[in-house]
Amino acid sequence: MTTTVRHSVFCILAAVFGSLLASCSSPKPPVPQAAARIVESQHGIASLYTDHRTASGERFSASAFTAAHRHWPLGCLVRCTNLHNGRWVVIRINDRGPYIRGRIIDLTPKAAESIGLSKSQGICRVRIDRLQ
Repeated sequence: MTTTVRHSVFCILAAVFGSLLASCSSPKPPVPQAAARIVESQHGIASLYTDHRTASGERFSASAFTAAHRHWPLGCLVRCTNLHNGRWVVIRINDRGPYIRGRIIDLTPKAAESIGLSKSQGICRVRIDRLQ
């Protein structure tokens, strides 16, 4: 093989390998459809919570995009926006809580990480929008 042909084959293989790696990325959180309508909104403090049984009967998963809310229906979709940095995530309510005064939502570690809430912080100010 000539150097030019070898280089072309190498470039093609690199492109194929790169596209394969891109398709193996981690799962993304659910994205609301453009037609999703905000039913209700709240402002308050979000906190990070960890392993325990959920009110819906699901197993708790630290890598799931789920959360706990005191009153909103189990299974509803919620957009949670960090008011400090503007990052947001769509999560599903599958648990009840938080039970600490002033807090409106408990996020799993994965959901918290996606809006920039670190474990060392523990809490942040958020706006939550219940989506239809």
